[in-house]
Order: sequence, then C-alpha cells, then structure tokens
Amino acid sequence: MKKTKRAASKKIGAPPGTLIYTGDKREDFEITVIDYDASEYKRIKVREADECFPFRDTPTVTWIDIVGLHRVDVIERIGKHYNLHPLILEDILNVNQRAKIEYFEDYIFVVLKMLTYNDTAHEVESEQVSLVLGKNFVLTFQERAGDVFEPIRERLEKDKSTIRKKGADYLFHALIDIIVDHYFVVLEKLGNEIERLESEVISDPSPETVQGIHKLKGNLINMRRSIWPLREVSSQLSKDESQLLQGVQIYFRDVYDHVIQIIDTVEMFRDTVSGLLDIYLTTVSNRMNEVMKVLTIIATIFIPLTLIAGVYGMNFRYMPELEWRYGYPAVLILMLCIGLGMVAYFKRKKWM
Repeated sequence: MKKTKRAASKKIGAPPGTLIYTGDKREDFEITVIDYDASEYKRIKVREADECFPFRDTPTVTWIDIVGLHRVDVIERIGKHYNLHPLILEDILNVNQRAKIEYFEDYIFVVLKMLTYNDTAHEVESEQVSLVLGKNFVLTFQERAGDVFEPIRERLEKDKSTIRKKGADYLFHALIDIIVDHYFVVLEKLGNEIERLESEVISDPSPETVQGIHKLKGNLINMRRSIWPLREVSSQLSKDESQLLQGVQIYFRDVYDHVIQIIDTVEMFRDTVSGLLDIYLTTVSNRMNEVMKVLTIIATIFIPLTLIAGVYGMNFRYMPELEWRYGYPAVLILMLCIGLGMVAYFKRKKWM
C-alpha cells in the first residue's frame, strides 16, 4: 500500500493524461490474442504490441488480453492504435480507480476490481481490471498473471454453438459476469471464516481471535469499497442503448441482480462481524466475572476463619481456651465446620 501511495504521489501536479503506473513493479508481461467466429478459433501469444494490430479490422471477434501494466510504452502504443483517449490510458495505469464506466463514440470503457481470496494469509486480494469494448474487439488490461477468465477461454475453445456465434458485446458481458460471479466464491470463503470465528469466540476466545475479527472486518470493508460502485456500472449497462451493445442488456440485468445480492451479503457479513466483536467482549467479561466470583467466594469463606485465627493469635495472658487440653483441635474443627457450612450455603443458593 505504501508503494502504491508513493507512486500515486508522482501524479500530483502532472497534466491530465500523463501515463504513470501506480501499482507495484512486476515482471509479469504477456499479450494473448484470441480471435474467433462461429467456425474458427485462434489463440496466440505475441511479444510486441504491433503483432496484435492487424486483428483490429478483421470481421472476426478479437479478445486481446494485456498482462503487465508496468509496460507503459506498450499500453501507450496499443491505446494510440485503438484510438483510446489519453485519460482512459491514465485510468488504466492508475490501479486505485473505483469501478466506473465511460462511453465514447466507438468504444466503451469499464474498470472494476477482480477479487480473490488468499487462504494462507486469510485476506481478500484485489486486482484492477480494465475492459474496452469496440465494434469487434475487447481489450482487457491486468496487473499480473493469473485471473478468473480461464472458464471463458475454455468455452471459446470448445463451445461452437453459443458464445462464438455472438459478437464482442457478449464476450464483454461474459468477462464482467465471471468477475462478479467470482465474488460469490470470495464471499463463501469469508462466510466459512465467520463461522470459524463464531465457534472460537463462544468456546475459546483469545487475543488472536480479536485479530482475526479485525482482519475479517477490514476484508469486508475493502470488498464493499470495490463492489459498491459496480452497482451503478451494471445498472447503466443493463439500460444502455449503445450500438455496441446489441441484445445483451438482459444479461447485464442479471449481473446487476448479482451485484445487489453481493452487496446485501457483504452488509450482512459486516453486521455479523460487528456482533462477533460484541460477543467476544461479552464472553471475556463473563469469564472475568466467573473468576471474580470464585475469588470472592474463597475470600468470603476465609473471612470468619481469619477472624477466629486472629482472635486466638492475640497475646493475652488470661484466655481460658489456651490452657484447655482440646482447645487447639476444637478450634480447628470449628473452623472446618464454618467453612463447610458456608460452602453448603453457597451451593444451596446456587452461587457455586
């Protein structure tokens, strides 16, 4: 996060459209071109941006996936060839963008967050994905290798009846839809984490439990921050009448429904996590009360015993019991009876 803030600070005072990558420096870089129609399918990896330029004017649908935003020069060359506005290129390289949509005469630009769950660190990891829809092409820009698009690639390779018979707008929807659907996978992981913490809070709470609750709360806050703006984006896409979107609005209405469902689930999880913290504090307080209760009972039992021991510990010369042969065992028996009597009384009152 600190590296991102330092990189973002370089943009302060720069003219609009200045291309500065604000993410972490990475070695990942590749360009994958998938070109298809109802009868043909082609998937190639290219080394230079120029190699994907010929696909712009083909009658087939082309999906160009660029991984590695640190290659600003490549992003700039692709942007110039596809007539992307400099401000759009700036948004692609600024990985701190909130989800949004921009309309232009010959393309639509959407930016959103792709979320995954790290099982080892128990954290939600976020990656910015930018999509550009043209007449017969879709451009995707990712920060690093590894994504949730593999099912789409498999469908394009094997499915000749549905997705390959449709246009670039349907591919555009499919990519956004699978990103949104993967949010459910993340929510399922978070739900399992909530159940684990609930059991831990009730049975054996510890300081590590509080850390887990705070980490989970932070994950939900970050997830909400990533998903909430997507509500407006999916709503606009479901009502859009652009020529670039022909007949896919109904599919985007389904995406909008999913986004609303995810937001509701996130809000419910946030309330649950807040309740977990309250339960933890209550459980710890109850434990402390139980400890104080036991200590109080012990102290109460020893008060009269201490009084008796104090009386016979006084150094008076004329105390009849001191010269009695059975005085010592009699006092011990008396103290034992008092102690047992008080224990019986406490149990009768259900204080123990």
